[in-house]
Amino acid sequence: MPRAKFQTLTEQMFYILLCLKDECYGLDILDKVPSMTAGRVNVGSGTLYNLLEQFLDAQIIRETKVEGRRRTYILTEKGKDMLKKEYERINAQVTDYKNIFEKEEIV
Repeated sequence: MPRAKFQTLTEQMFYILLCLKDECYGLDILDKVPSMTAGRVNVGSGTLYNLLEQFLDAQIIRETKVEGRRRTYILTEKGKDMLKKEYERINAQVTDYKNIFEKEEIV
């Protein structure tokens, strides 16, 4: 059975949504993601605008302003919930990792 869309998020998806905690536009996101990850994660403009459209369609984000070609977005409650669930999933992975490797160190 295929996995539900957005059941888990890629790093790029996760950081795009983090940026949208506060209202911002695409170019903001292109600057913020590398800044918040010390350059570890980058998002290309094609990927960004494709994901923004998908997030809009899924009502994960909403448009707040349109000024010519510049569009501003923010997370919806659905988007906040999705981001929180992804955060919890990542934390569970970290806990699993620690449980496995801490047991080895004790032995």
